[in-house]
Amino acid sequence: MPFIPSRERWRFLVNRLRERLWVKPLAICLLSILGALAARLADSSDLGDYLPTITNEALLSLLSVMSASMLGVATFAVASMVAAYASASNAATPRSVTLVIADDVSQNALSTFIGAFIFSVVSLIGVKNDYFALAGRFTLFLLTLVVLALVILMFVHWVDRIARLGRLGTTVKRVEQATNAALQRRRLTPTLGASPVHEGLTGGLLISSPEIGYVQQIDIAHLNTLAEEMDTHIQILALPGTFVTPDQGLALAHGCPEPARLDMARLASAFTVGSERLFDEDPRFGLIVLAEIAGRALSPAVNDPGTAIGILGTLVRLFVLWDEPLSGEDQANHQASPYERISASPLAVMDMFDDAFTAIARDGAGTLEVALRLQKALLALTHGSQTMADAARRHGRLALARSELAMNLEEDKAQVRALARRLLGDD
Repeated sequence: MPFIPSRERWRFLVNRLRERLWVKPLAICLLSILGALAARLADSSDLGDYLPTITNEALLSLLSVMSASMLGVATFAVASMVAAYASASNAATPRSVTLVIADDVSQNALSTFIGAFIFSVVSLIGVKNDYFALAGRFTLFLLTLVVLALVILMFVHWVDRIARLGRLGTTVKRVEQATNAALQRRRLTPTLGASPVHEGLTGGLLISSPEIGYVQQIDIAHLNTLAEEMDTHIQILALPGTFVTPDQGLALAHGCPEPARLDMARLASAFTVGSERLFDEDPRFGLIVLAEIAGRALSPAVNDPGTAIGILGTLVRLFVLWDEPLSGEDQANHQASPYERISASPLAVMDMFDDAFTAIARDGAGTLEVALRLQKALLALTHGSQTMADAARRHGRLALARSELAMNLEEDKAQVRALARRLLGDD
């Protein structure tokens, strides 16, 4: 049976292509070449008898100006984008650069500038070699005006975007959006569409990773198909974001009446392993990146507690959205697990809190405003589910203990203690 990638797999592959700067420019370049040559089709019609005359000299002048200017504009765009990527890496964290590179406006602008340059060069070659007749020259003239209008509109839009692209606030917003998207997907499918792990499952044959790296994506549909084919049940051990080595298991195969039928290599192929973590299927990675940005802001070299306080607000917003109950429609759509041959564990709220708040509590323990805002943020999260409230209180106790050790002034400690008592319910 041929392997047909699932919708989740296609989405994963499309997101990887979006992170490659050459994909859109290449596609636009091909369209530009086809557009320039397609103007010749007008010469096969009778339009030449009704259209005004456009001379070769007029076209040559217009196309020459475009080709000379677009190469410079494209070079300027690349330099500006590289500077924005470096700024995002330095001001926030290197882990956020993939999100900045995937910015659609910047990629569309670069593609438009390069495409306009290729269009003008190809058109110049055609005009100089008398490739176009009267109707073709007029059609090419109209296409040139359209391309110029697109370049002007895109340039104005892109200048506004590039001015913000590498800024810290924009980077934090993009990380928040990516993290929230991953959290909401996991909220709707807590076990990735598989069944919850059965308590009675023991033993099993280990499916090892052929590579060393992080699990980036699991094609659950393909894995379920393989499990049906091999008459086995697969218990996933390594969720997206887990670091695996060849001696560590990706999953366990249970209950196969004929173990010889198990093809471990094919089962392992459903797991995509790479050298770095990705935001798509790994909500905890987004929380870690946000904590990294806050930690860098709290370093003595930067000394920017305001950014850390803003990150705390972002984390509260993400956890509140994560903890919202599913609507009736969502519950109906996700009540049954579509992949009964696969089982997996949901994300642990305590682990998510460790990712989000540990670094901020450690690095901001001696800064009064950060310590107070951290206690307030955790207090806000106690109004959610019991699991989240327990995690918030645990981290409130740990944050208070760190502040007791880091702060020198007793009055500062007293303020943090007062908020911690409200959080822990000791008032």
